[in-house]
Amino acid sequence: MIKVGIVGYGNLGRSLEALIDLEENMELVRIFTRRDPNSINNERMESLKNILDYKDRIDVIVLALGSAIDIPEMGPEIAKNFNTVDSFDTHAKIPEYFSEMDRISKENNLVSFISTGWDPGLFSLNRMVAESILPRGNTNTFWGKGVSQGHSDAVRRIAGVKNAVQYTLPKQEIIEDIYNVERDLKSYEAHSREVFVVAEEGVDKEAIRREIVTMKNYFDEYETTVHFISQEEFEREHTGMPHGGHVIRVGETPNGKEVYKFTLELDSNPDFTASVNVACIRACQKFFENNSFGAHTVLDTPPIYYIDFNSRNAIEKYL
Repeated sequence: MIKVGIVGYGNLGRSLEALIDLEENMELVRIFTRRDPNSINNERMESLKNILDYKDRIDVIVLALGSAIDIPEMGPEIAKNFNTVDSFDTHAKIPEYFSEMDRISKENNLVSFISTGWDPGLFSLNRMVAESILPRGNTNTFWGKGVSQGHSDAVRRIAGVKNAVQYTLPKQEIIEDIYNVERDLKSYEAHSREVFVVAEEGVDKEAIRREIVTMKNYFDEYETTVHFISQEEFEREHTGMPHGGHVIRVGETPNGKEVYKFTLELDSNPDFTASVNVACIRACQKFFENNSFGAHTVLDTPPIYYIDFNSRNAIEKYL
């Protein structure tokens, strides 16, 4: 039985709670929050200030937090005392974050499983596998149309923003002509972004728009459209969490071109991300039990680590 804790209780945290409760070999011990635990009607809530009281009672902590500020600041501190799983998704900063979490986890004989989810995560793994199979070719990744939790969180942190959601939009004309694309496209070449913002009364909306479209690592390179709407319209039109996308590699072989395509179609981005997190909890615990301390990602994890089966059962079921 793997004893699990969650830090954070937003969309991802709530999805994790529901999914962990369905696992026969996991127990959710506590959900840690920076808010007053008594303000949330949930007996599992605990103040984040008390997290160290659970050092010997929890095997793995899942960081259900935003990537803009919270995970980079809180992840390294929590990793000093717990095995962790997170969904840090600021691609440009992953190497730096990996190095820091690797150092801290090794110093404390613990494991940090970073950047789980579907991108980074499953899409990353499929990009690597596709390239290993078709070494001569081009890989392109397309996201959406869908809600990006990380980008939406980054916008909501801007002063004067009451609520916000960001949609990633793939350029369909490129997907339809992918067989003839002869290079790896930059993400900003293949996508645009659309943001819907509920602003506080009396704020400078143009200043908010500028801060969004110039935000480094999120919007600065993309064609980005910002819409200001009412809270009523937001609740009516923008509370769903769909997402998905494709990893497509077109490779050359001696007798032609081959297409490797991995596709996700998600009704709920947080539910699916949480589902990947749960598989990575198992992997994190197995790394720990095997004394493989330090930071890990989907790229260096044996597939057998994600499941409860032993190797013999996995061979019988999947091969």
